[in-house]
Parts: sequence; structure tokens; C-alpha cells
Amino acid sequence: MTIHFEHELVGLKEKLLTMASHAEGAVTKSIKALVERDDDLARKVMADDAIVDQLEIEIDDLAIRMLAKAPLASDLRLITVAMKISHDLERVSDEATTIARRSVELSTEPQLKPYVDVPRMAHMATDMLKDALDAFVNRDTAKARAVIPRDKEVDALNKQLHRELSSYMVERPSTITRCLNLMVISKSLERVADHATNVAEEVVYLYEALDIRHSGHIEPPAIA
Repeated sequence: MTIHFEHELVGLKEKLLTMASHAEGAVTKSIKALVERDDDLARKVMADDAIVDQLEIEIDDLAIRMLAKAPLASDLRLITVAMKISHDLERVSDEATTIARRSVELSTEPQLKPYVDVPRMAHMATDMLKDALDAFVNRDTAKARAVIPRDKEVDALNKQLHRELSSYMVERPSTITRCLNLMVISKSLERVADHATNVAEEVVYLYEALDIRHSGHIEPPAIA
């Protein structure tokens, strides 16, 4: 491997981690904007989505140039996984933008109820994303595998919140708009957890050369 190619690999990882920091921060800020009814912060989240979009373009461009030079199968996996993780991070940022947009709409009406479940879901989803990215940095496939089953907890909380909000709409039709906005926010957080799961699965593929998507095989294969 040439020194130049090694530098490109380092640069690719750095861009990916910069993108991850922006995407993760966007989710946290969008929930803060919701809870604190801070429209300026929400609009900043929406504006900053362009930064993540640009980083995705730069990562794809760099990765495509590097594919032609990658001498090893492990390098090819790293480059292709970087592109996939980049796509997931861009989608995370998009979900944060959705949350921010809905928080601006919610701030025009009285708060429906204390926000407890939504911040809890956000914490769970962003923790999953952090752990998946830590696993990527530290080559820790055990940590990546541990992220995957946590997605079910977020799914369950999303369903619970949807049931509760559906009851609100039936009992108090005046809350329908607010309930629908909160349902969208909840679904966006559920999708953030899905993207974190995707990242975790890609980390396993990167370091174990094993595709565990759709397989249900969370545990590592037994050693014969």
C-alpha cells in the first residue's frame, strides 16, 4: 500500500467521523429545540443539514476514486462500508431536520403534554448511533453486535407513543395536529435507531467479512 493511499484512507475515516458528529449533534439539537420550544435552534438544524449533504458528496467522490486503487479486500470493504455509513448518516440528518421542522409547528400551539417519551427515545437512538460509530473506530464487532437488539426497544417505545397519541386524538379532536406532529417525530427517532443498526451491521461486515443483514445472526459464529 502506498503512503498516499494510506493518507487517503485516514482522510476518508476523518470525513466520516466529522459527518457522524454533525448528524448525531443534529438529532440532539432538534430534540432540544422541541423541548425548549426554541425555533432559532430548530432553524439552525435545518440549515446545517446542507453541511452533512456536502460531506456525503465528498465522501462518495473520494471513495469512488479510491476504489480503483484499493489493493486489498479489506481496503475495498472499508471504502464501500464508508459509503454505506455515509448514506445512513445523511438520512439521520434528514430525520433531525424533520424533527426540527415539526418542533417549529408545535411551538405555535400549547404543549400537549410533558415531553418524556420523545427525549427518552432520542437518547436511546443517539446512544445506539454513538456505540455503532465507536465500534467502527475501535474495530469492536462485539460492541457493534450489541447495538442491534436495542432497536427493538426503540420500536416498542414508538408503538407505545403512537397508541397513546391515537387515544388523545379520539378523545380530544382539538389535539389532532399536535398529535400527528409528535407521531412524525417519534417515527423519525425510530428511523434514527434503524440507521444506527445499519451502521452496526456494516461494522461487523467490515471487520469480520460477514454479512449479518436480514439473517438474525447477532452472535458471532462459534469457533469449531
